[in-house]
Amino acid sequence: MSNPSPGPSAAADGPGAVPVETRTTAPATPDRVVPTWVDRVAAQASEAVGGPWGRHAVTGRALFWTPLRVCLLFTMLVLALAWIKDQPCANGDWSGSRQYTHLCYTDAVPLFGAYGLDHGHQPYLDAPVEYPVLTGGLMALAAAGGRVYDGAAAAIGPLPDVRPVESYDVVTCLLLSVLALLTVRAVLGLAGRRPWDAAMLGLSPLLLFHAFTNWDLLAVALSSFAMLAWARSRPVLAGVLFGLGVAAKFYPLLLLGALFLLCLRAGRLPAWGRTVAAAAVAWAAVNVPIAVLAPSNWAWFFVFSRQRGANPESIWNMLDHAHGGGLFDGPLTEGQVPNVLNAWVTASLLLFGLAVAWLTLAAPVRPRVPQIAFLLVAGFLLLNKVWSPQFSLWLLPLAILARPRWRSLLLWQAGEVLVWLVTMLYYLGTANRGIEVEWFFLGVGMRDLAVIVLMGLVVRDVLRPDGDVVRTSWPGVDDPAGGPLDGRVDELSLRGSQVVRRRRSALQSGPEDRDLLGVRGGVAGGLEDDRAVGRAGDLEE
Repeated sequence: MSNPSPGPSAAADGPGAVPVETRTTAPATPDRVVPTWVDRVAAQASEAVGGPWGRHAVTGRALFWTPLRVCLLFTMLVLALAWIKDQPCANGDWSGSRQYTHLCYTDAVPLFGAYGLDHGHQPYLDAPVEYPVLTGGLMALAAAGGRVYDGAAAAIGPLPDVRPVESYDVVTCLLLSVLALLTVRAVLGLAGRRPWDAAMLGLSPLLLFHAFTNWDLLAVALSSFAMLAWARSRPVLAGVLFGLGVAAKFYPLLLLGALFLLCLRAGRLPAWGRTVAAAAVAWAAVNVPIAVLAPSNWAWFFVFSRQRGANPESIWNMLDHAHGGGLFDGPLTEGQVPNVLNAWVTASLLLFGLAVAWLTLAAPVRPRVPQIAFLLVAGFLLLNKVWSPQFSLWLLPLAILARPRWRSLLLWQAGEVLVWLVTMLYYLGTANRGIEVEWFFLGVGMRDLAVIVLMGLVVRDVLRPDGDVVRTSWPGVDDPAGGPLDGRVDELSLRGSQVVRRRRSALQSGPEDRDLLGVRGGVAGGLEDDRAVGRAGDLEE
């Protein structure tokens, strides 16, 4: 007689009991990674709701509260708090430096009048804008939505009558909220067997403080869906979305750089070429009409970027201040380009890019896409002459996908919140009970140190893939965001000072030889021996 199956699906034997052979049993293991089993912070936090997920609990049976819907609910709660936080600044009354004392500063309010949106002006066509074209388009869309509401409020009594800048700010926040929810959806799709990693985005303190500071979520959402399209092996669609992302902010170019390095190692440059070609077409389709209609206003973004000096939060400003001023270009007149500073920044970024390229090719196992993308974007922010606080939103999805560990991510984001606090107090001024520049630099330096530590942890995972939580938490996983790279055996790599090339004929093998996705040849006895990645045939079993 066979024994009844253990677990919640096993009913007690008795009169009328269903024979064991005909019962439907629950799977022996969950079909996804359970956060409270693999993350100490998640396990400790779960004590508030009854403790970690039980070993015999059933997963994947919820009819409504799926991981996606739960993560979206988390995001909506955080966005609601962000909205409440920003409300003191929404009506444009910033008397008494309210934007600093209430930590509610947002670029949308002052730029509403600066760009003539309050008079119906169109970005670029009627005024120069310091942002790429799609960001200006989002401003225009929010202004149009605000005017629609203002007209409806004037015609319909029950609707509250607010200032035009407030209706504009409300519509802007609604649009950015939709983009935040879409980003959560994209991150969940990129996480593979770890769907609950999207909760790290939905519950992010960084999202709470900077969701509505600027329009960066547009580029974040577009680049996240571009990565999702790449993960689904749709390089042309990924290119279109990357091109639109570059038309909103330029940082998605770094993600294309990460794909280039990984495709170079894997021998998938044709797929990368299709992505870049599609990106160029999409970017041109958005930019060329504006460049033709208003060339000088369209070009102002590029001119402004060259003329801009070191941002207060940048390491270059801290170095210049420590030197007593004049370290790079000295005093500059309006419109003068800081050529020395630009040269230092460019050289530093190139050297850092070469270091990431070496890491990509020399790692024992090909790094995952989010790991290299995170390193490039983080290095860019550290070494660039401008790091506005909300730029850290660029890092958020990449950091979650590169190293989904609650503790390190929360510690880094605590540094980002600290930067926002000291920035507001520094701009408030000592005459208004603000802080001195030294305290401001201390807060920024602590944030920079947190980012460097997080980068170091990602580099360690690249060099020691046995410790990569994404690869070790589910058998046979290589790169859920890899798309055409996932499961690909390398064609080009570095071993010491030698370049190792493999002929294409030697790389052709059956699916059972690719289950380890390049790990077998890279880490001797590592991932394969401890069953963290799996042996050939594990997935079939």
